[in-house]
Amino acid sequence: MPQIERIGIQGFRRLKDVNIEMRPVMALIGANGVGKTSFMDALSLLADSARGAMNRRINEMGGVSEMVTRDVLLPAIILRADMGVADDGPPLEYRLCVMPQGQGYAIMTETLTQSRPGYEEPFKHIESSFGNIQFYDPDRKGLVKPNWEPDASETFLSQVPKMFRGPEEFRQTVGSFAQYGPIDMGRSSPVKMPQQLRPAVSPGPNGEDLGPLLYNLRELDRTKFEAIEDTLKVAFPGFESLSFPIVAAGMIAPTWKDKAYRNPFYMHQLSEGTLRFLWLAALLQSPGLTTVTMIDEPELSLHPELLSLLADLVREASQRTQVIIATHSDRLIRFLEPHEVAVMDIGETGSTEMTWADDLDLDEWLADFSMDEVWQMGVMGGRA
Repeated sequence: MPQIERIGIQGFRRLKDVNIEMRPVMALIGANGVGKTSFMDALSLLADSARGAMNRRINEMGGVSEMVTRDVLLPAIILRADMGVADDGPPLEYRLCVMPQGQGYAIMTETLTQSRPGYEEPFKHIESSFGNIQFYDPDRKGLVKPNWEPDASETFLSQVPKMFRGPEEFRQTVGSFAQYGPIDMGRSSPVKMPQQLRPAVSPGPNGEDLGPLLYNLRELDRTKFEAIEDTLKVAFPGFESLSFPIVAAGMIAPTWKDKAYRNPFYMHQLSEGTLRFLWLAALLQSPGLTTVTMIDEPELSLHPELLSLLADLVREASQRTQVIIATHSDRLIRFLEPHEVAVMDIGETGSTEMTWADDLDLDEWLADFSMDEVWQMGVMGGRA
């Protein structure tokens, strides 16, 4: 599976200039307003730009002029991503610069390149500057202009012909990034209602496919389904099994059997923390995990004793996806390692600074204290 090796973000809200190595697990810690959610939003914007949905996402965010860092001389959002390649060669390097223009925006520059040992200039898959677009054509062995009129509101990465392997692999990888926030737990939320039985590889952002996913895993991937049930048995000692009774044509209503009760519980009868942990366990075991999986505050509603299991689930899932979580939980950080924690602080200029905890020389502190204690004492930053 291709891995994103480095992310760069400039001019996006408080993220004036962030450039950080990506790792299998990336737990973002820091005070409110430091930019944890903004970091994930920037990656989601990058993903939508690869999917041809950048214009929609920018409109949802209020427009580029609302997103650019305040009080900068040249307002622009620059997103950068480096992706490793299968043969361990130099990574693919993508750069995108978007600037406000009138009531909208313009894509000023966009490049997809790869450095070449022995050459001063990198190999160019895409080179676009102020509307002058070129891309590499393997048949003509050089950069050519598109013979159609590209959509100026979308990246050329999302429009380049799919026959070209480098851009297509990068586009599919980045376009698969998935961001999850706290799921809807209202009375009529999708996760609490009967669900249509259909193929599903993910529980959905609001649990709308939780039942179908679990049912399909039970029928088609018993190992993963049993791993989820085993996790639930550790988390909830009274848990016995999950079942999927049909309540209407093609509709199922998942149930939760507890050893202490004769009748099972339906999803709407479970506590918020129990249902959220079930959703997290299903998500992190799902076959639909994308290249990067972002989860905002996964600890919400969870009992502190469940956080050790959550850390184990995240770490196991990181073998199949790069997991980014944003958290305020000291207790969750207790169960993570310094190389899995990225500390976010506001610097003297008012912009966000990001540092991996294992770059902070914490060895002497960690010899006597746990990670959460070191964080609480303010040694590693990331506090208000």
